[in-house]
Amino acid sequence: MTVAPQETSTEADILTVAREQVLERGTGLSERQILDVLRLGDDQVPDLLALAHEVRMRWCGPEVEVEGIVSVKTGGCPEDCHFCSQSGRFPTPVRSAWLDIPGLVKAAAETAETGATEFCIVAAVRGPDARLLSQVREGIRAIRESGNDIQIACSLGMLTQEQVDELVEMGVHRYNHNLETARSHFPAVVTTHTWEERWETLRMVREAGMEVCCGGIVGMGENDEQRAEFAAQLADLGPHEVPMNFLIPQPGTPYEHYEVIEGKDALRIVAAFRLAMPRTMLRFAGGRELTLGDLGAEQGMLGGVNAIIVGNYLTNLGRPAEQDLEMLSGLKMPIKALSETI
Repeated sequence: MTVAPQETSTEADILTVAREQVLERGTGLSERQILDVLRLGDDQVPDLLALAHEVRMRWCGPEVEVEGIVSVKTGGCPEDCHFCSQSGRFPTPVRSAWLDIPGLVKAAAETAETGATEFCIVAAVRGPDARLLSQVREGIRAIRESGNDIQIACSLGMLTQEQVDELVEMGVHRYNHNLETARSHFPAVVTTHTWEERWETLRMVREAGMEVCCGGIVGMGENDEQRAEFAAQLADLGPHEVPMNFLIPQPGTPYEHYEVIEGKDALRIVAAFRLAMPRTMLRFAGGRELTLGDLGAEQGMLGGVNAIIVGNYLTNLGRPAEQDLEMLSGLKMPIKALSETI
């Protein structure tokens, strides 16, 4: 009887396998192999990060895409995403508010002034209604009329085919809709809609020709197996960009007392995601300051990350954009030029 060979065997050789499979051939790790990486000992994390950086440099290059985000509609969301302070179902300090068109134009201008090439318009909704889409349309028109040619992305929840087509017509080039976590863990995080509903929006976005931005949040009670599952599911989706968020326990939410993930674990996860998706833009997003601090952010940029959100997040403060730009300069990582993203 012939026994099928195992994909990996020991901690020591998963990095050897990954070097040949991912670095040399550009083939991402399987779910089983990702799990092996996530179980590497702390003493092997430096070697893991070094390999992830090599993979990033070989298959993505040295450039870093810088993005700013702004919320056009904050709070009052009807969904029950347990991590989110903008859910209207939880007693959080966030209150519903709309950003007017001049405010949107100003935010886009401030983002462009940092050197960012991407500006993402975000709304806390299940999906956009006519009022929101009108606001986005008018905002994009006003941004363009101001002379700002920054690339515009949107994150407006779940979409219908008609809404996808409308965003394409507006000139939105990338759409963010996070799967948030592994399919098996999703029902423990959100109950008011399904993982499959999110996946359907992403399918329509891709088929319409927009770039797909899809990631999630680490630290919501998932185990290593589910983290490996999530990375493999993202790899199957093949998004242009994967934002890596780390849970910020928000007051009033069901996760307000969750412990913040340790920095070394966050770095191990980031590197594992890079080895799962060697050609994907991997972006540092919310929670990195709390989880990693300044030194950890630099380690992450040298451990597979090649994109970053600068400035503040939706309901949480980030680092000043100037600090991140100084970090990239010190690491000799050029910012991706706008002309190359159009």
